[in-house]
Amino acid sequence: MISETVKFIQNLYRTEEFIPLHEPRFNGNEKAYLNECIDSTFVSSVGKFVDRFEAEFARTVGAKYAVATVNGTAALHISLILAGVERDDEVITQPLTFIATANAISYIGAKPVFLDVDLETMGLSPDALKYFLEQECVLSDGRCLNRSTGKTIKACVPMHTFGHPCRIDEIKVVCDAWHIVLVEDAAESLGSYYKAKHTGTFGTLGVFSFNGNKIITSGGGGVIVTDDEVLAKRAKHITTTAKIPHKWEYVHDEIGYNYRLPNLNAALLCAQLEQLESFLENKRLLANEYKEFLASQNILFIEEPENARSNYWLNAVLLDDLQQRDEFLDYTNNNGVMTRPIWALMNKLEIFKSCQHDALTNSLFLEERVVNIPSSVRL
Repeated sequence: MISETVKFIQNLYRTEEFIPLHEPRFNGNEKAYLNECIDSTFVSSVGKFVDRFEAEFARTVGAKYAVATVNGTAALHISLILAGVERDDEVITQPLTFIATANAISYIGAKPVFLDVDLETMGLSPDALKYFLEQECVLSDGRCLNRSTGKTIKACVPMHTFGHPCRIDEIKVVCDAWHIVLVEDAAESLGSYYKAKHTGTFGTLGVFSFNGNKIITSGGGGVIVTDDEVLAKRAKHITTTAKIPHKWEYVHDEIGYNYRLPNLNAALLCAQLEQLESFLENKRLLANEYKEFLASQNILFIEEPENARSNYWLNAVLLDDLQQRDEFLDYTNNNGVMTRPIWALMNKLEIFKSCQHDALTNSLFLEERVVNIPSSVRL
């Protein structure tokens, strides 16, 4: 079974050389825009490509404003600050996520609360969220208080795992009822829609990533999207060291961060964004081929959830148990096909083991069974 899968993947990518999990494709105007940027000498945080990318990205996802940052983690950190999260507050998120989600919460001195995911989406379960809040929390003076810790739960950060949208509209309803700010971690879901609305635009703020393995990339990079003009202006202000605009004076009116995306990276992203639709079409064709083949091997391919259109950023399979998962990982990686397990649950890491969590039944099930398989756009 596994050997046939390796042969199939080699045939998909027309090579018997090493096949990575997800590598970038630079087939458009990347070099032309980079040269233009270099010739302009505006290669740092000021330049026309930054402004152009922000405007084009906002239009792409259907948000009013976009503020580019140096990476997705920085975007999430700033979004949590904009959401009003402060030291000793709590933020609800999922344990089945890349560590950046939990790290950004920790940068502020807040603490994550890990709640279970849905099996169908691998993203935060609105049912688990509602149950936890009803059982463990109380509303007091417009604040959601955790009865067991006495802390304020200020925000909720669901993540769209591998580009598959979670039930984000239901999560928003729960958050609104409990006066919790919704910040979407859409780092992996550019090009994904839930009920015909782009991910990242359901919450007060949404965050995307352009790391080297993402669907479009500038080697790094991130962006904050919002429909709130006040939040967008403050995001731009505090990501550029909170400097008050002036021709020569250096006056800063609050603690700021050097999180602005360089113009060089923005030039790459403008070229990559031009190719997004072709990337999405290519990846959907790949997903369909995987689905058909893997069904013949009795391997469950993880498909887009109900009411969703996924970008299929990272394709994934669900194996029978931990033993089969490890056998699959061992054979594929030893035969030139890169695969990887889903992340270790955040609450199992030493740095987050003291964090509150629920039973995490679905998260534990998926942790032992999900494996990512090569998902690069095929040339």
